[in-house]
Amino acid sequence: MVDMHIDHKVLRDLREVMEDGYLQLLETFLEDSERRLQQLRKARDAKELGLAAHSFKGSSSNMGAVGLADLCQQLETRVRQVPLYGIEDLINRIEQEYLEVRRFYRSERQRISTG
Repeated sequence: MVDMHIDHKVLRDLREVMEDGYLQLLETFLEDSERRLQQLRKARDAKELGLAAHSFKGSSSNMGAVGLADLCQQLETRVRQVPLYGIEDLINRIEQEYLEVRRFYRSERQRISTG
């Protein structure tokens, strides 16, 4: 099942492959994502922004966060075009999408650790 935020098949596959490491994978993704958001906010130029967006896109995609990966792809593409108008809005949308994803992964983590 794919909703607009998460591809649940990707998560099921990860859970099967990772087994006991799945919880740690969720934790690592959440910590890593917080750092990547900071990188987006602190980027000083289009190149830094593009690299941060590319990294965030990859980890999001690997974790089934399809909406987040798509927004990061949009940002990665957008920073190649000058002038960089509208970038702030896209970064805000990435942050909002991350909040949705984070809420889901936290509940997933809770569900697994108590189940």
